[in-house]
Amino acid sequence: MNTTPIPATTIEFHLAERPVGWPTADTFRRVERTLPPLAEGEVRVANRFVSVDPYMRGRMNLGESYVAPFELNEALTGGAVGHVVESNAPELPVGTAVSHDFGWRSVAQGPAASFRRAAEIPGVPLSTSLGILGMTGLTAFVGLRDIASIKPGDVVFISGAAGAVGTAAGQIARLMGASRVIGSAGTAAKVALLTERYGFDAAFNYTDDAPVAEQLAAAAPEGIDVYFDNVGGEHLEAAIGAFRRGGRAALCGAIAEYNTTEPAVGPRNMSRIITQSITLRGFTLGDHVAAAPAFAQAMGEWFAAGEIVYDETVVAGIENTPQAFIDLLRGANIGKMVVRVDA
Repeated sequence: MNTTPIPATTIEFHLAERPVGWPTADTFRRVERTLPPLAEGEVRVANRFVSVDPYMRGRMNLGESYVAPFELNEALTGGAVGHVVESNAPELPVGTAVSHDFGWRSVAQGPAASFRRAAEIPGVPLSTSLGILGMTGLTAFVGLRDIASIKPGDVVFISGAAGAVGTAAGQIARLMGASRVIGSAGTAAKVALLTERYGFDAAFNYTDDAPVAEQLAAAAPEGIDVYFDNVGGEHLEAAIGAFRRGGRAALCGAIAEYNTTEPAVGPRNMSRIITQSITLRGFTLGDHVAAAPAFAQAMGEWFAAGEIVYDETVVAGIENTPQAFIDLLRGANIGKMVVRVDA
């Protein structure tokens, strides 16, 4: 018999203002709300972990994008995982682990169709459903396999490689047959992790005095075939300059531009896209959900064989979600950044 108290309220964070440049504490408003009784077919979920991700910064702006912007004075959303604590839906009984998109809050409630069963693997934190076993890993898999069409023997460069997607992409590239994997990161400690823990063949610190293009040329003197872009800006220009003929780029993120108040400067070597037959292709994961079964099978096999390692930066307490998000944008994380709801 389940004896877990059923929470009657939720703590959630609303978008209080649209940030100009970097978000601050004033960007968010904490709201405590009483939950209504469950309707037929609904469940109530006590969140265990909520995700903060770079893409959320773009949703704080007005403007056309691949997903609607967050609304002012309404709860923010994002990935989360937790357990059903009350249910009016027989397909999701009390105790079921579920993942969903009602993040930025302590308790989620809604139609059962809005929640997905999450695998509980002995010895593996439930938070991995938000990271290496979830959206993060799938993003890396899709970007390499379907967008960049990685082939055995390719030399692969990954920017922002110590983040959640970057650490996954480096390992998946190696498992898909890359001959050399190179990464960039923003601190010496992160650079060391890339080569010592994640199996990158070479890595460099993009905050060093030497330009990114020079450091990439030293790490890949014969050029690169695939670029997985999480950063944009100077990194993208460096990759275009380093591509061998027929190079392919999967453009996943541009975190260097998310908080700038000035127009972004485009790469100055665009003519190489023509002369070297380079393909640059942006993508968002929502267009590639059909890849999820193939990813689950491949990642399950790699994970079971001990061929995947992962790190999480876990921030304790739902109250600290806004600061965790700000810290993420400043590069304070290694691997996936999640907030554990309980302090």
